[in-house]
Amino acid sequence: MRIQTGVLVSLGYGKYVRSDRVTALTPIEEERGPGRRTFVYVENQTEPLVASRAEDSLVRDLVREPREVTRARQQQEILRDLLDDLASVNDTVRDIVRDRSSLDLNIIERRARDAVDDAVD
Repeated sequence: MRIQTGVLVSLGYGKYVRSDRVTALTPIEEERGPGRRTFVYVENQTEPLVASRAEDSLVRDLVREPREVTRARQQQEILRDLLDDLASVNDTVRDIVRDRSSLDLNIIERRARDAVDDAVD
């Protein structure tokens, strides 16, 4: 389990907290009800915030990677696989493909490499 740095997590009712600033979660036992499910302790704050969400759903959001990050990683992996495959295509086949279909594998390879290199920076 890893806390995601700088990701906002909804506490409910328009309250958000950065996931890497949460130090503890405690279920509310007394006076628990709608809008009062969990105490959220945040770094550098003496009093906890009151979340309307249950602690298990907060923990799930605290440690889950945002969908955009997951999707970006998957796309990078696909591009790396494509680059590996394109590296095995010889110049003669590239010329034939370009001449017969107007698909330039050199341009695709260059654009994929640029995208992968930009993601690393």
